[in-house]
Amino acid sequence: MSGAEDRLREMGLELPARRSAGQYAGAVRSGGLVFVSGAGPVGPSGLITGKVGADLGVPAAQEAARLCVLGCLRALNEELGSLDGIARIVKLLGFVNSAPGFQEQHVVMDGASSLLVSLFGERGRHARSSVGVAELPFNIPVEVEMIVQAGGPSRPR
Repeated sequence: MSGAEDRLREMGLELPARRSAGQYAGAVRSGGLVFVSGAGPVGPSGLITGKVGADLGVPAAQEAARLCVLGCLRALNEELGSLDGIARIVKLLGFVNSAPGFQEQHVVMDGASSLLVSLFGERGRHARSSVGVAELPFNIPVEVEMIVQAGGPSRPR
C-alpha cells in the first residue's frame, strides 16, 4: 500500500470499485501527464443522483464531488500502480448538473479540491474549472475529470 493510500484510510476513505459506462480508458498516460476520464459519484449505496439546487443542496453536492475524485484516484492507481506515482495534480474539470438559477458550481467543486489538498498537500493544489450543465449521464449531480503529472514510483505496464 502507498503512503497516499494510507492517508486515505486515515481519512476514513477508500477507493471505489471500477465502473465504466462506455468504451473508454479510465486514464491514459501521454508523456509525463495522465489524463483521467470523467468519474461520477459512487457512494456506499451506489450511484448518487439528482440535480444540484433542486434535489441536492451544496453540502451533498460537495460530498458527490469528493466521491468523484475518489473514482479518479482509482483510475490513477490502476494506471500508475500507486497513488505515490502522482507528482502533482495539474487540473480538475468539474461539471455540475445544475438546476435553473444555481450559480455555486465553484463551491460544489471545493469539495473535490479540498480532498486533493488534504491528501497530497501542495502537490494537490491545482488549476480548476467548474461548469454548470443542464444534464449529466444517469442524472448524476457532478462529474470530475483530472490531469496529473506522473512521477515517482510506478509499475511497469
